[in-house]
Amino acid sequence: MGRKRLITDSYPVVKRREGPAGHSKGELAPELGEEPQPRNEEEAELELLRQFDLAWQYGPCTGITRLQRWCRAKQMGLEPPPEVWQVLKTHPGDPRFQCSLWHLYPL
Repeated sequence: MGRKRLITDSYPVVKRREGPAGHSKGELAPELGEEPQPRNEEEAELELLRQFDLAWQYGPCTGITRLQRWCRAKQMGLEPPPEVWQVLKTHPGDPRFQCSLWHLYPL
């Protein structure tokens, strides 16, 4: 009896070539510590609001606007970021700023 066969024994080994400067061709994620820079101030504000939507410590964000969520978190003493309040107040009628990431999904 020989050694026990592994599932990986059925597939050929494929070595990938690296491009210039040691980066592989299929690399999508940025290096650690690098963050993609927003294009302009509006993009930076929208990114701030997306991060607020993804922050679980301020409670769920489905079914309410970002402003309602911010106010609820403030009432509960969760100290939501004041920068989010400023952005929401500067764009009162724009659904891109007022609605959370999940507003298109049914409850």
